[in-house]
Amino acid sequence: MLDIKYIREQVEAVKENVKRRRAHIDIDELLRVDGERLTQLHTIEALRQERNEIAEQMKSAGAADRPKLIERGKELKEKIAKLDGAFTEIDKQWFELMLHVPNKTHVETPSGESDEENKVMKMVGEIHRPNFEPQSHEVLAEKHDLIDFVRGAKVAGAKFYFLKGKLAILEQALIRYGIDFAMREGYTFLTTPDVAKEEVLIGKGFLPRGPETQVYYIEKTDLALVGTAEIPLLGYHMNEVLPLEELPKKYVAFSHCFRTEGGAYGRESYGLYRVHQFSKVEMLAFAAPDQSEAIHLEFLRLEEAFWQSLGIPYRVVDCCAGDLGGSDYRRYDIEAWMWGKGDGKGGWGEVTSTSNCLDFQARGLNIKCTSKEGEKDFAHTLNGTVVATPRALLSILENFQQADGSIIIPEVLRPYCGFEKIG
Repeated sequence: MLDIKYIREQVEAVKENVKRRRAHIDIDELLRVDGERLTQLHTIEALRQERNEIAEQMKSAGAADRPKLIERGKELKEKIAKLDGAFTEIDKQWFELMLHVPNKTHVETPSGESDEENKVMKMVGEIHRPNFEPQSHEVLAEKHDLIDFVRGAKVAGAKFYFLKGKLAILEQALIRYGIDFAMREGYTFLTTPDVAKEEVLIGKGFLPRGPETQVYYIEKTDLALVGTAEIPLLGYHMNEVLPLEELPKKYVAFSHCFRTEGGAYGRESYGLYRVHQFSKVEMLAFAAPDQSEAIHLEFLRLEEAFWQSLGIPYRVVDCCAGDLGGSDYRRYDIEAWMWGKGDGKGGWGEVTSTSNCLDFQARGLNIKCTSKEGEKDFAHTLNGTVVATPRALLSILENFQQADGSIIIPEVLRPYCGFEKIG
């Protein structure tokens, strides 16, 4: 959540940022509601102050004054109760509007409306078109009986699937390799709950209700299935004050991820590329404000090193303003080469992202840190994907396929899976 004081003081900058990021929020309406909320709050506080003063006066009041003080006390109690009800409504309205205000945007973030306008920073690895017609992972998986989309749909609906045989083992290899990769860099490994309270999702920056929600809710509870380990990891330190000497705190976690893909109609979603459930290894850091920029670059370095180790061509993009999530201050994506995209001509597909969220999420979740001066300030939070298994598996199948349809396993994964090829 953005600081309301910043919004009040930097109205035009906030409006411009909202426009640039294509957010749906009327800042003038927010400020109108904010003003009304403050007026009501000050009125209630003044009445409570008077009631406290009357309570003090009652301790020493004589018999002649007590009835008048008692009557005034009753009047104040009724007024406060009535105003509290009205304040609850205006406060709820204010909070709902605040949820739609996006984070600040890094000055170097490129302008643009969609991922098609993201800025390519660099490309790593060469794309060698084989001397045969490359197949999509769907065709390769059918050839080797590696994925069952039909029975997945029978059991759970469209975009669910069963991984089978060596591909299921390869997924486990990717997970363990990703965990080890981050742990070697000093990250603390956690497994997380696959559900979280709605207050954690909201604090993270999700707008969980609505037509474009990504969230599966559990009926008759305040719980939802998580779409990323970032959510429970953020909640891990909710309502805590982190000592400066313990920062940055860097975690890596494994979780299952569940996404409804609301609003994804028409977006490319072949095979494993866009599914409702998948497994992911995720990094998250809690940092002091002056540490977050460096950690963001560290996350990007680790993500690049992971994909370099697999030997898959990729490129790094600086995401444009219109492609940023609400909580992102700056985001880098890594896109891997996939032969199955672009109607078989090949194309780039996002496989990881890393975001610096400044204090946006920490403010929503009340996560603070001490400063060098001993004061308390909101921490900065950062997230980054080590590996999301469906797109990693997809990339391996399509980039390491051979003329006979077999697939060579990246060397770094062989100790984890126990085989060198599929087929």
